[in-house]
Amino acid sequence: MGHATVLSRAGIGLNAPLVSVEAHLSNGLPAFSIVGLPENSVRESRERVRSALICSHFKWPDRRITVSLAPAELPKSGGRFDLPIALAILVASQQLTASAIANREFFGELGLNGALRHCRGLLAAVRAATMDHHAVILPNDQAEKMAVVPRSRVTGASDLLSVCGLLKSKNLKVVTLKSSQSSALRHTETPQISGQEVAKRALEIAAAGGHHLLMIGPPGAGKTLLAASLPPLLEARRPSDELELSLIRDLLGLDPSPDRPFRAPHHNTTAAGLIGGGTNATPGEVSLAHGGVLFLDELAEFRTQVLDLLRQPLESGRISLSRAKGTYDYPARFQLVAAMNPCPCGFAGIENENCRCKPEVVNRYQGRISGPLLDRIDLHVHLERQPAAKLLHNDCRAEDARELLSALKNARKRQYKRQNCLNAELSNAPLLKVCAMEAPVRRWFEEACDRLRLSGRGIHKTLRVARSLADLAQESVLSEVVLLEALGYRSRLLP
Repeated sequence: MGHATVLSRAGIGLNAPLVSVEAHLSNGLPAFSIVGLPENSVRESRERVRSALICSHFKWPDRRITVSLAPAELPKSGGRFDLPIALAILVASQQLTASAIANREFFGELGLNGALRHCRGLLAAVRAATMDHHAVILPNDQAEKMAVVPRSRVTGASDLLSVCGLLKSKNLKVVTLKSSQSSALRHTETPQISGQEVAKRALEIAAAGGHHLLMIGPPGAGKTLLAASLPPLLEARRPSDELELSLIRDLLGLDPSPDRPFRAPHHNTTAAGLIGGGTNATPGEVSLAHGGVLFLDELAEFRTQVLDLLRQPLESGRISLSRAKGTYDYPARFQLVAAMNPCPCGFAGIENENCRCKPEVVNRYQGRISGPLLDRIDLHVHLERQPAAKLLHNDCRAEDARELLSALKNARKRQYKRQNCLNAELSNAPLLKVCAMEAPVRRWFEEACDRLRLSGRGIHKTLRVARSLADLAQESVLSEVVLLEALGYRSRLLP
């Protein structure tokens, strides 16, 4: 009787728990069974493995073959276990030595001719294997993508026969990233926008401190163009964000992108599409926007129940999805930029415009945005329609754009030096420490907050915005000027 164990990993969201693929050959009528909570795609591997071994010129053992995927209570799905099952059978039948598979993990779906095929979600498995100091062998076309994991030892192979050849030669060629495949962001020009000085000022504050932004204005005022101009103003992506975003995209079968995420889902998006969900609890748009910008255009056209699901990720930067199989936790730290019209026709409260909507229609339209969600957005800005002369005259200069980028960089540098994070990410206790102000200014601010009836969250949001304004002005103490400007961004929907 023969027995062998080959290491692999399952995929549970962004986690990759270790799976021991055990093969046991015993006397009796020829049979092939797989146990250990396999789904249909794993059960079907019996036929793929048998054909792959025969086409690769290996001997198929005419014995009773039992393959166990342990731990048994862990769900297993996909074709990633084809290769480890085939190798376990080869070792158990003594066609391959046990020492060849030691301290190595294997992934890959097998074609009937023995070819190794692409599998989803292997990046998380490679990261977990690297943490356990294991080398990894997987399909050739995925090797370079998986090598982005720091200190990983990844080897690619085209088919089952090549894998066995590599194992017998004991000379595994580790894939390394080429310099041209660096994950650094590509240079993106900062869009030049004429007019809308108040909105551009709010955009500058949002970029300086990582604040969420809501723009309210008539159709054609430039809300979408302003939102698209934010990503080039933001700081460089953190390495941790890049890796987490790569894990999410790999789980969904998407290629990694060197650009900062800018996700703009349609207003008809479902809760599962925006937040994540479904049978397998896959990530949604909020996770695909991790480390970047989530732009919600026509905010009031989204379903209220869908928008209210944004409360958790806006506060914690993560989203948790509970299913019968377990709880799936995905990163979702994004910068929200939302745009909406003040009413269905788009002209309520706009000077020199004739709104066709009745007051109850306007109230019902704006009521689709719940108060708790509005309270979580730092900056509320109202846009006006710009005159044609201002739009046709381009007064933007490249020097101004360079000065803006330099000011933003210096403001963020001050924040990281002072508190090691952006102002929008500050918790309440350290926020009060870094928001020093003189006694008369403090009394004035307290009275203003009470008069405006700001909530506790609204007061803290105002302080964070004021701190960003002070950093842009290179001031260490909050003045009445920056506090007054910050309070101006905590307004109702109608101007």
